[in-house]
Amino acid sequence: MNSIRTGVLILEPQTAGHAAEMFPVLSDPAIYEFENSPPESEAWLERRYTQLESRVSPDGKEQWLNWVIRLPSGALAGYVQATITRGGTSHIAYELGSKYWRQGIGGAAVCAMLKEITANCGVREFAATLKAANYCSYALLHSLGFGPTPSGQQFALDCELDEIVMYRTSEINEMQVRQKPSQHRDSR
Repeated sequence: MNSIRTGVLILEPQTAGHAAEMFPVLSDPAIYEFENSPPESEAWLERRYTQLESRVSPDGKEQWLNWVIRLPSGALAGYVQATITRGGTSHIAYELGSKYWRQGIGGAAVCAMLKEITANCGVREFAATLKAANYCSYALLHSLGFGPTPSGQQFALDCELDEIVMYRTSEINEMQVRQKPSQHRDSR
């Protein structure tokens, strides 16, 4: 798993050693407006990150790739993650501390991750699940070429009634991606 440099950001492979720096970022209550909850403690987060360091699910059917987002200041802003199935589909997620929203950081980090896993992991399809009310996350994904899941396309996702799945393929080129960071807030 590689570190990824994109502009001034560095995506570092997430390790248990990042837990102390990430705990304050992930303790931001604004992040959890739509779903989930903050980590219960720094020790809990360190144990979770230790489990994820295997980079593979216990049954060996999925790759688990997680990166923390390092800013030029040296601070961590959040993370991006990809769960890659054997069929070449990746379910992605991301989370940034609210003080880093609306700066293009989330869009740049997700875009860099998509390029990395397309080039090095053979991923051809991407899916993201979000709360339908999370307009900021919707805008970020839309700016990166995600749209409604095509009819007939099924993803093995446990979606709740208030969630939607957005989809894109690796064939979308840079001209099709409309990245306008000032018009959305990188939140999920």
